[in-house]
Amino acid sequence: MGNITVAVLGAQNYSSGIGKKGTSTDITLYDIKKGTATVTLIEPTRYPERLAPLFYACSLATKALIIVDELNSQFGEQLVMLQCCGIQSGYFILRNYIPKEKIEPLLKGTSLEKFEFIQDDPNQLREKLIAQAAEQNPPESQNGTVPVDHAFNVKGVGVVVLGIVVSGSVHKHDTLNVLPYSKTSQIRSIQKHDDESETANLGDRVGLALKNIVVEDLDRGVVLTNDPSIKTSNKLQTQATLVKYWQTPIKEGMVMHIGHWTQFITAKVETASEAEDFRKPNLTLSLEKPLAYHPGDTAVLMYLEGAKLRVAGTVLLAQ
Repeated sequence: MGNITVAVLGAQNYSSGIGKKGTSTDITLYDIKKGTATVTLIEPTRYPERLAPLFYACSLATKALIIVDELNSQFGEQLVMLQCCGIQSGYFILRNYIPKEKIEPLLKGTSLEKFEFIQDDPNQLREKLIAQAAEQNPPESQNGTVPVDHAFNVKGVGVVVLGIVVSGSVHKHDTLNVLPYSKTSQIRSIQKHDDESETANLGDRVGLALKNIVVEDLDRGVVLTNDPSIKTSNKLQTQATLVKYWQTPIKEGMVMHIGHWTQFITAKVETASEAEDFRKPNLTLSLEKPLAYHPGDTAVLMYLEGAKLRVAGTVLLAQ
């Protein structure tokens, strides 16, 4: 049995009625556990004043729960972010007499089209999520990747990082590269929802106690991996796909942000060619620091100076 991670959007602290509160910074995490099945809930605590927490919540999730109190620009931005992060499964809870007929046209043709509309019943939702987590059985593999979302020192333990296994598996005593830095660290121990484990597989929420590293080298966005296919680069030549709500071309000199896993990196547009469709530009992006990724992944392209919409689209992370 495994873990599923759910982005909970639209109502702060809604997750407190479903799970147990854990780490809280600009994102707040909640846990549900029943036997060996676990659920991680993530709320973007500092959204909407900051876009990054919304990105982190959606990027780390495989499902979403959206509580709809009103139809406004924030609701639209959340839908666009979920689509750009590739979330294809989730639920809507409608409040204030909002009919689903108002929502369905906004979802047509998007990855959110198959989301379910459910009643506002936390107990029923908790059981539904646990049942889905119990169905997870990811295979164990030799190599794995864990982007860091929190890191700290624990008395008597040492350096501990929190994260989600985004590919493969990690094992106790594995030596991992610390990207984008030229450093390595060894896993001293693994915890999954407070239980000791020898291995963590795809989708698991983990706490890793590490050796041979200091906490100052493990800020959010650092990627721990022993997967040889992971690349790093501080310059991207890529094609972007802008969302249909994005109204203006991407121009040379614009300062954007690239989001991938827990990385949220400033990116300056060095060149931009629109071709026939301004929503399919070829871009050269110069990054403030190297980005770690699997070739073939997509990343979210954001523009923090956007008025009502700050999520521009996606870019392909090629070879």
